Amino acid sequence: MGIFAPRYIRSFPFLMPPKSHPRRAILLIQTAFIGDVILATALLERLRQTEPNTPVDFLVRKGNEALIEQHPHVRDVLIWDKKNHKYRDLWRLLRTIRAGDYERVITLQRFASTGLLTAFSGAPKRIGFDKNPLSFAFTQVTPHLMGQGIHEVTRNLHLLYPESEAPLTPPRLFPTPPMRLSWLPM
Repeated sequence: MGIFAPRYIRSFPFLMPPKSHPRRAILLIQTAFIGDVILATALLERLRQTEPNTPVDFLVRKGNEALIEQHPHVRDVLIWDKKNHKYRDLWRLLRTIRAGDYERVITLQRFASTGLLTAFSGAPKRIGFDKNPLSFAFTQVTPHLMGQGIHEVTRNLHLLYPESEAPLTPPRLFPTPPMRLSWLPM
């Protein structure tokens, strides 16, 4: 970005990525509900197919971590407790994300809170949907298309590869053992 960054970005140096060593890790952000996290696992599967050596971390809301913790494509799970000290925990997460030195931070949501985490992550590549109120600070913005028969998984995969019309990658779960058994009648 440097001197070619838009003036509003240069005005806020904390939006500029630090100039240091090469980065590789990706952070996916999906702090909505269980179904959204399940559908987001399709991105993990696609990343494993296209970038098998790239470490991927995943940020979820507290209560959804059991869906992701045992996923073989996830290096680390970050958890946001939105019910207790929501904003204090948001700032803690922002510090953690900035310290994570990510190459790409991808938010799958349109909310300001996840836009804030993405915009101020320090990552050179900050990716999200155009409907996010902080999308002006993203380096790659993807249209959030609704209707027209577009599945949520397809819409999310466009965050990774916006120009691609690759085949649909199905979500895949690796739940923790206690979660696998929780549905069994006692």
